[in-house]
Amino acid sequence: MDDAEERAFAEYFRARRDTVRRTAYLLCGDWHRADDHAQSAFVALHRHWRRIRDPRALDAWVRKTLVRAVVDESRRPWRRERSTDRTPDVARSDADVATRTTLVEALRSVPARQRAVLVLRYLEGLDVAGTAAALGCSEGTVKSQTSHGLAALRGILGDSLDDMRAAG
Repeated sequence: MDDAEERAFAEYFRARRDTVRRTAYLLCGDWHRADDHAQSAFVALHRHWRRIRDPRALDAWVRKTLVRAVVDESRRPWRRERSTDRTPDVARSDADVATRTTLVEALRSVPARQRAVLVLRYLEGLDVAGTAAALGCSEGTVKSQTSHGLAALRGILGDSLDDMRAAG
């Protein structure tokens, strides 16, 4: 890449790194893995920078790369194990933090593809068509994965779902 392309990439990276990292965290539920996934997405973007003709497509390209990386990694057998660094006796005083923590923990339990759909639809604000494009699947698949993912979340959250509605 020439200097102008390197500057354009650096500018895009600075503007979007926090958003991409946050999306990665919501997809995988672990900040360390989120950093790895975000870095991988930006490395891939840097490699393909010249091929992307429409600058408006950069966000979609990075999002699609990120989602695919998280879903692919979740299929690896060693990623099925769940570890936790918090004890069950820890009490949260801030209702917002507790609500967010509960939601993120519940999202970790949802299958990777459904989690990706829920994050893209409800936390990233994409519509069905945008989510389908990011995941490389049909709109019908997005709708069914959304339905199954929401049902899974309701099953996981149970009574705490009412507490979350009251807090929000």
